[in-house]
Amino acid sequence: MTLNIRRMMPNIQGAMTRDLIRRRHLEAIDDLFQVFPVVALLGARQVGKSTLARTLAKRTRGPVEFFDLEDPEDRRRLEDPGLVLRELEGLVVLDEVQALPEVFPLLRVLADRKARPARFLVLGSAAPDLLQQSSESLAGRIGHHYLTGLDLGEVGVRRLRSLWLRGGLPRALLAPTDAASFTWRQGFAQTFFARDLPGLGLNVPPPTMARFWAMLAHWHGQTWNSSEFARSFGVADTTVRRYLDLLTATFLVRQLRPWHENLAKRQVKSPKVYLADSGLLHAVLGLRDHRDLQRHPKVGASWEGFLLEQVIAHLGAAPDECYFWATYAGAELDLLVVRGKRRIGFEFKYTEAPSVTPSMQVAKADLCLDDLVVLHGGSKSWPMADGIRAVAAARLTSDVARLPD
Repeated sequence: MTLNIRRMMPNIQGAMTRDLIRRRHLEAIDDLFQVFPVVALLGARQVGKSTLARTLAKRTRGPVEFFDLEDPEDRRRLEDPGLVLRELEGLVVLDEVQALPEVFPLLRVLADRKARPARFLVLGSAAPDLLQQSSESLAGRIGHHYLTGLDLGEVGVRRLRSLWLRGGLPRALLAPTDAASFTWRQGFAQTFFARDLPGLGLNVPPPTMARFWAMLAHWHGQTWNSSEFARSFGVADTTVRRYLDLLTATFLVRQLRPWHENLAKRQVKSPKVYLADSGLLHAVLGLRDHRDLQRHPKVGASWEGFLLEQVIAHLGAAPDECYFWATYAGAELDLLVVRGKRRIGFEFKYTEAPSVTPSMQVAKADLCLDDLVVLHGGSKSWPMADGIRAVAAARLTSDVARLPD
């Protein structure tokens, strides 16, 4: 049975609007509009793109027009998009824009008008590689902003345990109970593979992708192995790699690229894979509450993936600034963030009392790290060694500085 997740817990969207104004993302969109006539707000299904767009619309002076391209009525209004969009002024929002790909060439024409009477905010659930029309038709005219799930900086450290268990999708995090959240997350996955993926034009059978998704959950936090997955599915390595890239493009999977440079050591060169949202990971693993989570063999990997996402969100790091590092001799680093000449390393330990390891010392020296932060589950932060410090996960936003722009 496929659950209708849009009808479950109807007051959650309102609660999010009242309690969680996502200022950092609103400011980022405003900054992009200073440069580009078209801004793409991209993110996973149900991550809050429409709510953020409506919040922006309420704060916008002048006319606002909102089109939901999955709404049959709005699609009928845009049967001849040029006839409608040419006449509009102010802010024009096109939600789920991948449902109307023919609009992109028109947006290029509208963006190039000298007077620029309108600016366009397009919302999509697929990365620019899937939205090829935006990349080809709007080069130099469109800026991209990626909306992630709710993070510690937005919800506060008092919700850390709930954020880890339920994940950052607003309806999952703000559900009245853990049981309601779990039911919603399971329904989300069913709907995504049965309806949303085909709606994005991805011609992989939903049962195949659902099975692949489940296998990825058990592989969470490990180095990608195409051969292992290909044997399980009885297909070519390139086929399972395409499955992985498809889920990455819909923001449900993170591929963390390996960092390698000319060191005298054999280094791992395959990406690590994570389910990007810890709540969806727990739903597919059948982990309903913290008791289930604590008893599961993937608890450490879950903690690592959760904190990885929190660090990236807190730092404001772009995907091409984030790496992991590992050598075949055993040295490794969970996360390396590189911006300009600055290099910051992160280790994630599911313990209250982490200690300095030889691997940390090797990573610190070989990668020339400016700082190595060991995030842990305790309540205190302290220096561990020269250039290495322990930071409590609950103190991430206060004890780790954001990257300079």
